[in-house]
Amino acid sequence: MPERTLHVGEYKYDVFLSHASEDKEDVARPLALALRQRGLRVWYDEFEFRIGDNLIAKLNTGINSSRYGILVLSKDFFGKDWTEYELNTLESLTVTEDYILFPILHNVSVNELRAHRASLANIFSRSTATHTVEEIAIEIHEVILESSMLY
Repeated sequence: MPERTLHVGEYKYDVFLSHASEDKEDVARPLALALRQRGLRVWYDEFEFRIGDNLIAKLNTGINSSRYGILVLSKDFFGKDWTEYELNTLESLTVTEDYILFPILHNVSVNELRAHRASLANIFSRSTATHTVEEIAIEIHEVILESSMLY
C-alpha cells in the first residue's frame, strides 16, 4: 500500500465506509446517505466502483484519500477477504498516523467483537441495537466537525 502524504485539509474524502455486503441495506447505505446529506464526502463502494475498476487499487485509493474510517462490524464482516483487507489497512493507519476509526456494532456484542478483534474492542463504539443509523450519522458528523476545528 502506498504511503499517505496528505494533510487534514487535503483529503478527497472525509470518511471511508467499510462493511459487509449483507449489512448494506440496513446500515451501510442509509449511513452513507445520511453522512452525505450532512455534507460529508463519503467513500462508499456504491458511490465509487465502476465496471472495469481494479478493486484493490480503488480500495487503496479510497482508504488513503480518507481522513477517517467507519467500520460496520457484524458477524458477516469478520472472516471475509475484502473486509479483512480493509480492516487491516485501516488499522495500520491508526498506528502510524492521527487516523480515527468509528466502529459501529451491528448485531454483534462487544464481547463478540473482542473475540474477533480485541484491538477494536478498545475503541469506543456505537451499536445499532441502541442507536439509530441517523443518530450514529449525527454523532460521526459532530466528531468530524469538532476535529476539523482543531486544525
